[in-house]
Amino acid sequence: MSRRDRDDEGRARNARPRDGLGRPLPYGSDGVERQPEGIVRAPAQTLAEAQRLLDDGKPFHAHEVFEDAWKTTDGPDRELWRGLAQLAVGLTHAARGNNVGAVSLLERGAANIEPFRSDPPHGIDVAGLQEWARSLADEAKQRVRVSPSSPRLTC
Repeated sequence: MSRRDRDDEGRARNARPRDGLGRPLPYGSDGVERQPEGIVRAPAQTLAEAQRLLDDGKPFHAHEVFEDAWKTTDGPDRELWRGLAQLAVGLTHAARGNNVGAVSLLERGAANIEPFRSDPPHGIDVAGLQEWARSLADEAKQRVRVSPSSPRLTC
């Protein structure tokens, strides 16, 4: 049986390096520095850090920043951060070429931030993000192909 990577508290934690899109690389490879987990940030700090990561082409890492906000927030903003994390994961899937995953997460994230559309908190362009996410999801849908191993429905 192989030993699992563990963090300082003994929790299972994959220690493999990752590329800029969060894909695991072989042990010993040069990877992109991971985002520290469990950081409590003010909303403005969360948005600034996530935007920096998105601008650097690291949507997986931006997702981790949004996930920290989601996990450390109580109240109505919790769902906002979850929706933003889902949008970042959707972008990650799109960048990795996983169009099915991109469509699913982009549509789910856009729907989950809908309650914030009429009164967007923290200066977030909720309507613009939803438009962007739905447009990207539509593009990804166009790239989804039927698998050659799919059953034939007619003779």
